[in-house]
Amino acid sequence: MSLLPRSHTRDPLAFVDERLGAARGLRFLIDYVFPDHWSFLLGEIALYSFVVLVASGTFLALFFDPSTTQLTYHGGYAPLQGQAMSAAYASTLHISFAVSGGLLARQVHHWTALVFIAAITLHLLRIVFTGAFRKPRDVNYFIGVTMLALAILEGFAGYSLPDDLLSGMGLAIAWAVAMSLPLIGGPFATALWGGRFPGADAFESRLYIAHVFLLPALLAALIAVHLAIIMIQRHSQFAGPGRREDNVVGTPMWPGYALRSLGLFAAVAAVLVLMGGLIQVNPVWLWGPYHPYVGTNGAQPDWYLGWLIGALRLMPNLEIHVLGHTIVPNPFFGGVLFPSIVFALLYALPWLDRRFISKDYRRHDLLQRPRDNPRRTALAASVFAAVAVVFAAGSVDRLFFQFGFGYEGAIWFFRGAFLLAPALVYWLTRRLCIELARNDAHPLRRWDGVVVARNERGGFEELAASRAGGVSSSGARSSANRRGVRRPLRRRARRCG
Repeated sequence: MSLLPRSHTRDPLAFVDERLGAARGLRFLIDYVFPDHWSFLLGEIALYSFVVLVASGTFLALFFDPSTTQLTYHGGYAPLQGQAMSAAYASTLHISFAVSGGLLARQVHHWTALVFIAAITLHLLRIVFTGAFRKPRDVNYFIGVTMLALAILEGFAGYSLPDDLLSGMGLAIAWAVAMSLPLIGGPFATALWGGRFPGADAFESRLYIAHVFLLPALLAALIAVHLAIIMIQRHSQFAGPGRREDNVVGTPMWPGYALRSLGLFAAVAAVLVLMGGLIQVNPVWLWGPYHPYVGTNGAQPDWYLGWLIGALRLMPNLEIHVLGHTIVPNPFFGGVLFPSIVFALLYALPWLDRRFISKDYRRHDLLQRPRDNPRRTALAASVFAAVAVVFAAGSVDRLFFQFGFGYEGAIWFFRGAFLLAPALVYWLTRRLCIELARNDAHPLRRWDGVVVARNERGGFEELAASRAGGVSSSGARSSANRRGVRRPLRRRARRCG
C-alpha cells in the first residue's frame, strides 16, 4: 500500500513543487533541447571521465600513504624485497599486489586521466574550428581553457605521487623549470618543495592535497559553472533546416536525451574499465623507487606532457646573463615561456577573432563549418601544427632510436619542422577550405551515383545531368547549379539494361 496520495504518485512534479517550489526548474530541465551532432559528445565524454576519475581516485585514496619516509620493503613483489623506498612507493605496490581490485583501480584511474585530458583537448579544438567561442560564449570558452590547464596540472600531480623512478625524474624536471623563473625561481621552488630538491617530506603531502582535494574541487566547480552557462545561453548548433539563431533543434532532455546520455556514460565507464583491466599502463614496479642518484634513458611521461618535454628539448642553448648573473636560465624558454604563449593565444582567441580575423562583433548561436572561415581555420591549424611538432619532438625519440636516427639529427629535424610546418599547414588548410566552400560538398558525404529513368521500351536510361552534378539523389538540382555554376551536359543518353 502506498504511503503517498494517489495524486502525488501520478504527478511526481506536483509532489516536489508543493514542498520545494521546484516544478518550474524541473520543467525547464525536462524540456531543455540538445542539438543532435556527434561532436557535442566530446564534452560529455570528458564529463563522464571526470566522474570515473573521482570514483576510482576515492578508492585509491583509502590505501595510499603520501609520505616519503624511508622504509625497507617486505611486501609481495619479490624482485624489490629488501630495497629501501618511500612509504608512498611501498603503498603503491601494496595497492597493486595486495589490495583486491587495487591494480584494476590504479590502471582505470590512469587510463581515465589520459582520456579525460584528450576529450577536453578535442572538445576545445571543436570549439575553436567551429567558432563556438564567439559572443556570447566567450566567457564559457575561458572557463574551458582554464579547465584544460587545471586538468594537465592535476594529471601531473597524480602522476608524481607514487614516487617511482619515472615520476621522480619528472619532478626533477619540474624543479628545474620552477628554478628557472626569473628573479623569483629560487625562493619559489624552495618554498614549494620545502627545501632543496627532492624536498622535505611535506612536499609529498602538499602534492597529495592538491591532487585529491584542491584541483578536483576547482574542476568540479568550473564544470558546474560551465554547464550552468550552457543551459542559460542554450546550446549552439550547426546551420540546417529549421535551425535559426533564436532556436535549438534537437532532442529534449526527457526522455530521449537523458536515456541516450545514460547509455553514453555506461559505455564510457565500460570502455575505461576494460582498458584498465586489459591494457597495462604505468607498471611502477618495473621502474623501481626514486633516488636522486638514479636515472634512466628513454623515460617518457604521459602524453599530455609530451609537448612540454619537446619544448625543453628543442630550445637552443640560450640564456640571458647580466653582470655575470644568470637572469633567465634555459629551461624557462621551453618549460614556462612556450606553454604560456600557447595558453595566452587560447585566451586571446575571441578578441583576436573579433579584432583581426573575422572582424565580427555580433552575437552568434549558429556554428560555422571550418570551411566557412578559411582564414581562422588555417591560422588555428598552423598553431596546432606547431604544437604537434613540439609534441612529436618529446614523444618519438624512441622511434628514431629504433631506426638508428641520431638524437642530435632528430632535434635539428624538429627545429626545422617547427619553422616550416605552420606555414605549410596554413597554406594547405586555407586552400582546402576555399575549395570545399566553393563546391559546397562534404568530402565524406558526397553523393556518388547516377539517376536513371525508364524509357519507352521498358529499360532504363541514365540521365546525363545526373553525372554532371545537375541532379542530386532526390532529383533536385545541385546547389552549384542553383548558384549559376555552369556544368557540361551530355546530349545523348546512355542506355542501361
